[in-house]
Amino acid sequence: MKKMKVFSLLLIACGLAFAGYGIWKIVDGNIKTGESMAQAKEVINKPSGKENTVESFTPTMGDAVGILSIPRLETELPIVEGTDPDDLEKGVGHYKGSFYPDQNGQIVMSGHRDTVFRRTGELEIGDSLKIQLSYGTFEYKITDTKIVDQNDTSVITLQHEKEELILTTCYPFSYVGNAPERYIIYAERK
Repeated sequence: MKKMKVFSLLLIACGLAFAGYGIWKIVDGNIKTGESMAQAKEVINKPSGKENTVESFTPTMGDAVGILSIPRLETELPIVEGTDPDDLEKGVGHYKGSFYPDQNGQIVMSGHRDTVFRRTGELEIGDSLKIQLSYGTFEYKITDTKIVDQNDTSVITLQHEKEELILTTCYPFSYVGNAPERYIIYAERK
């Protein structure tokens, strides 16, 4: 009987520790995203000048560089240069080596399905996405979605022929652990 009681208390303690860790991760993520949003707003609200052009736009890894607005979801998310785990904790990560608006190529951005892209599955073909940067605001229309294997990198070709916005996140959205697939959203400039 005593062993069962000790085992029960141990299970309760483990459950509380697990729940506490989850709550801490959510709070920590919200703090980091909030800090990145403040930085992004500061960057895009700088007075215009010759440093605010597409030619002079040279983001630094890990820095917030802009804002991704999703009108259907009534949300604004900071865009952070890079897609390393530390970068994705701060907001939507811009894939290094991909392009930005007015650079005539694929703009690839990724985010966690359980944080910034939590409600991505609610988006529909035709919905708008907006990118705000120091050198302008750019609007895109969702044209297609696709689900691919987690190892399928063919969605990122980094072509330099036409401007296209690609958002990626893990799938299924409610999966616990490392998800086996990726949800891809394609959007074209309006």
